[in-house]
Amino acid sequence: MADFQRKTKDNDALTALTAKPAEVQRAEGYADTLREILQQPATWRDSFRLTHGAAPQSLLAKALDPRPAHIVLTGSGSSIYIGECLAPLLQAGLGLPVQAIPAGTLLTHWRSVLPPGPGLLMSLARSGDSPESTAVVNTLLTEAPAWRHLVITCNAAGKLATQYRDEPRVSALVLDERTNDRSLVMTSSFTNLLLGGLGLLCDALSADAIEQAAVNAQAIFDTHADAIAALARRDMRSAVYLGSGAAFGAAREGALKMLEMTGGKVVTLAETFLGLRHGPMSFVHPHTLVVAMLSADPTVRHYECDLLRELSRKRLGMAKLVVGHEIPADLLCAGDVAIKTSASESNPDLPPLLAAVVAAQWLAFFRCLELGGKPDTPSEGVLTRVVQDFALHGAA
Repeated sequence: MADFQRKTKDNDALTALTAKPAEVQRAEGYADTLREILQQPATWRDSFRLTHGAAPQSLLAKALDPRPAHIVLTGSGSSIYIGECLAPLLQAGLGLPVQAIPAGTLLTHWRSVLPPGPGLLMSLARSGDSPESTAVVNTLLTEAPAWRHLVITCNAAGKLATQYRDEPRVSALVLDERTNDRSLVMTSSFTNLLLGGLGLLCDALSADAIEQAAVNAQAIFDTHADAIAALARRDMRSAVYLGSGAAFGAAREGALKMLEMTGGKVVTLAETFLGLRHGPMSFVHPHTLVVAMLSADPTVRHYECDLLRELSRKRLGMAKLVVGHEIPADLLCAGDVAIKTSASESNPDLPPLLAAVVAAQWLAFFRCLELGGKPDTPSEGVLTRVVQDFALHGAA
C-alpha cells in the first residue's frame, strides 16, 4: 500500500484512506475494494503478458479451431456485462457473429436463444462457483454437443476451472490469483476478465493499448479522485449511466456497482445515449447524476455529445461525469467533472472503456462511504460474494 500512498499523495480523498493502518481499513470495511481498484493497472499488464504467452495463446487458438459459426459469451451479474463489452469488439475483430446471453437465460431457455452450432460458448466468471455457471455447461455438453467451451475465470479452485479437466470440449484460462477479488463487488476481476476475453484478438490487442489504459487509470487515481469523491458527497439520489457499443456493457456495470455499493439507496439506470430520448429521459431529475462514457469513434461521439447538450439545454440532472478521449468544452456546466483519456492507435476503444469502468468504480466506492456503508460488504445480509446454491430444475 506504500506505493499507492506515494502515487495518490495529491488526492486528499485517497490519501486519507490509504494512510490508515491495514487493520483500520479492514475494520472500516474498505480494505479489499480499495486495494483491488488500485491494483488494476499492474494486473492489466500481467493479464496481457499472460494471455500472450505461448501456452495461453495455444489454448485460445484451439478454441477457434475449427472456426465456430457463432460465439456466445455468458456469465451472471457483472460477468454478463463483461460479455456485453466484449461482444462488439470480438465480432469486429474476428468477423464472426458474437452475442452475450446471461447464464440464467441459457439455463432456462437455451433451446430458444442459443444459435445453431457448431459454436463456442465462452463462460466468464470471477469464482466459477455460481450454480448456473456449471449447470449451463453441463446441459450444453449433453444437449448441444456441437458446441465447444472456453472458460475464463479468476479462480483456479472454482468448479468451472476444475470440473472439466477430462472433457476435451472444454478449455479453461485462469487469470492471476490477485484478480479473484475478495470484495463482494467485482472491480479488478471485471476489467481483467475483459482483457482475458480480448486475448482471442491476439494481433489486435497490443502492449501499447494496455499501457495507455494503465496510464489513464493511474491519472484517475492521481488527478481525479478528489473530484469524483466530491460528486459522491452531493445529494445524489439516482444516477444514469450512458454508453454506446462496447461501452453500454460498461454503463450497465457502472449502474450495478452503484446499486450494489449503496444497497439500492441510489437508484440507477443504464441506457444508450440515443436510447435515453425514448422515454428513459424522464428518469433524469434534479438529484440525478449523469455518467457519460464517450465513444472513441468521432461519428458516434457526435451523437453522444448532442444528447448531453440536450440535457444541458433542458437543465436535466444534478451534474455530469464525462469520461472520454475528446470532451468538447461546451458539454460541461458548472459542477460537472470531465476525465479526459488518451487513446491508442492500435485499439482506440479499449483505453477509454477501461477508464470509464474505473471512474464508475470510484464513484460507487466513495458514495458508499458517504452513506456510511462498507464497500467490501455492502448490502450485508442480502447479497453474498458467490450466489448461494439454488434448486436446478428441468431445462425449458
